[in-house]
Amino acid sequence: MNDTMSILFVIKLNKQNQKGLCPLNVRLTYRKERKEFSSGLFVNPHSWNAKKQLVKPIVGYTDFINNSLIQISQKLNNCFLSLQLNSLDFSVNDIFDKYVGKVIQKEDNVVNYFRRFLVKKAQLVDKDIKEATWKKFEYVCNDLEAYIISKYKKKDFPLNKLNPQFLDDFEYYLKTVKNQKQVTINKAIQRLRKPIKVAVAEGYLEKDPFGQHKPGRVRKEVIFLSTDELRLLEEHQFTQPRLQLVKDLFVFCCYTGLAYHEMSNLKKEHIIKGFDGNLWIIMKREKTSKMISVWLFRSDGATCFGQTVPL
Repeated sequence: MNDTMSILFVIKLNKQNQKGLCPLNVRLTYRKERKEFSSGLFVNPHSWNAKKQLVKPIVGYTDFINNSLIQISQKLNNCFLSLQLNSLDFSVNDIFDKYVGKVIQKEDNVVNYFRRFLVKKAQLVDKDIKEATWKKFEYVCNDLEAYIISKYKKKDFPLNKLNPQFLDDFEYYLKTVKNQKQVTINKAIQRLRKPIKVAVAEGYLEKDPFGQHKPGRVRKEVIFLSTDELRLLEEHQFTQPRLQLVKDLFVFCCYTGLAYHEMSNLKKEHIIKGFDGNLWIIMKREKTSKMISVWLFRSDGATCFGQTVPL
C-alpha cells in the first residue's frame, strides 16, 4: 500500500469571478483516497502554471500567491508527519481535519489502552476484585492482541477505528481459532467492553462502538438432583475414603447453598451461635462480598443444613 501523500493545487476554470480570477483548490491524495478543498486563493487563469504549481510573474500579486502555496504545503506536510508519528492508521480526512484545526479525539490503540486498564485494575486486586478475575481480563487482552496480529498483521489497532464488524470478527476468531464455546465468548466480549466504556468516558471515543452488540444465544440445560436422588447419594457409603469425603462435602454444599470455594474456606470461626440459640454459618460470599447466614443446627442438636425444620 502506498503510504505517501501528494498535494496538488487545481484551478477551477468554471468558477471565474467578475474580476476574471478563478479559485484555487487543494487536492490531497493518500492511500488512493482524495480530499479536495478550497485554498482561499484566487488566480488569473492565464498566469497559473499547473505543471510547476505556481503563478507566473505577470502581476505584483504573484509573490503573495506563491508564498501562500508554499505555506499551505508545509502545513499539510507537518500534519501528515504528526499523524504518522502518533497513529498506526489514518485517512486523508484525518489529515484534512488536523490541517483545519478540528479538535481531534485523544488517540490510542485498543491493546495498549487495555494494558493500561489492566495496570489500574491490578491495584484493586484483593480490594475490589479477586486476582482470578483480573487474570480473566488479561486472558481476553492476550486473545485480542493475537487476533489483531492475525487479522491486520499489526500489534495494535486504533481505538477510534473500532466498529461493530471488528467485534463480530473477534467473536468469529475466538470461535474458530481458539475453539471457545459461546458462553466463554460472551464472557470475553463482556470483559472487552469494560475498558472500551472507560475509553468513552475518558474522551477517546465519542460513543461505545459495540453498543448495539447482542451476545450469542447459549442453550444451557441445568439438571437438578431430586430429593430422592440427593438422599440416595447421602446414604451411599463409598469404600474409598477420598470419595466418601468428596461426597460428604458435595452434600454439605447442596444443603447449605455454599459454593465450593466458600466451603473450602470455611473455618471454625465462621460457625457462630445465633440470637435464637442455634448454630449459624456467618461468612462473606466470595463472588459478591456480601454477608450470608446459613442455619446449621437446631437447639436440640438436629441438623438443618440451611433448611427450615419445624421444632
